[in-house]
Amino acid sequence: MSKKSAHVSETPATQLLRAHKVAFTEHPYEYQEHGGTSHSAASLGLDEHCVVKTLVMQDQDAKPLIVLMHGDCKVSTKNLARQIGAKSVEPCKPEVANRHSGYLVGGTSPFGTRREMPVYIEQSILDLPRIAINGGRRGFLVQLDPRVCLDLLQARPVQCALAE
Repeated sequence: MSKKSAHVSETPATQLLRAHKVAFTEHPYEYQEHGGTSHSAASLGLDEHCVVKTLVMQDQDAKPLIVLMHGDCKVSTKNLARQIGAKSVEPCKPEVANRHSGYLVGGTSPFGTRREMPVYIEQSILDLPRIAINGGRRGFLVQLDPRVCLDLLQARPVQCALAE
């Protein structure tokens, strides 16, 4: 069974989604270093609020965790730490994030990570009908129902968004 569609080669993320029969669409775009979600949203004609970034962070004991946040928001690490029972939370250095996730920063997907990590999702993301989230490669988003994050990742809802 060969597939002849404009589709990006498989990533651990898309393999996991397909294995669990998750409905998603693929959206490649021209990656721009430090372009962030504003660039990907503009490239694909999406609302940046519906583009979800995957952030690899760590607690005070350097235990990694993933935070899923709206593209146009920042994470209040103080609020996040309080809600997950940690003393503090901070972003991982890029090389540490790469090691934990198995993905390059800018191409990090919460699906199919090298290491299993707890996942926290900003509560209001679950109110969106569809989200665009990294598909495991720079310049590649997948669109899907945000509830997939609850079902597949056992993501815990938190409220830690700050407007950028």
